[in-house]
Amino acid sequence: MTLRPARFRDRTAWNDVRAENKEWLTPWEATLPVLPQDSPAYENQGRPSFYEMVHLLRREARAGRSYSFLIWNESNLIGQITMGGVMHGALRGAHIGYWIDRNYANRGFTTQAVKLVTAFGFSQIGLHRIEINVRPENAASCRVAEKAGYVLEGERKAFLHIDGAWRDHLSYVKSNELIQ
Repeated sequence: MTLRPARFRDRTAWNDVRAENKEWLTPWEATLPVLPQDSPAYENQGRPSFYEMVHLLRREARAGRSYSFLIWNESNLIGQITMGGVMHGALRGAHIGYWIDRNYANRGFTTQAVKLVTAFGFSQIGLHRIEINVRPENAASCRVAEKAGYVLEGERKAFLHIDGAWRDHLSYVKSNELIQ
């Protein structure tokens, strides 16, 4: 398994795996809540193209706010993992989100990716705390968090807009004991 940032030439592979997994991923995918037309953010409600996404991911990584990696098994794109919301100062924290191709689910790839990104966050960025927020119905993702050493901290009501509605999430946390 290899993690690496998205490149423009990954567009076809990314679009293919996302299209093939549309039904599999939809119940867990972030969606955008409908905003009133007079809202300043109303114009920016659409999803970016692949190229726009890559530009955004690169800009966020350069700024130190978010790090996103495609997950590869040999030459097959099998998922994506992002450590976002990176905060420094007194918090020194972030959150991790991910998706995996259904053909590679339950084979340890996601757990391995979470462990690698967690180690990156702790050792390279010096984070103290990383969260993984999971819908309670997503038992497989809860297992990923637990197998990666994250501990259930609690429930967050109507935490993220997922599959068209505000959904409750379970919050799993891992702390870096080396940061005092």
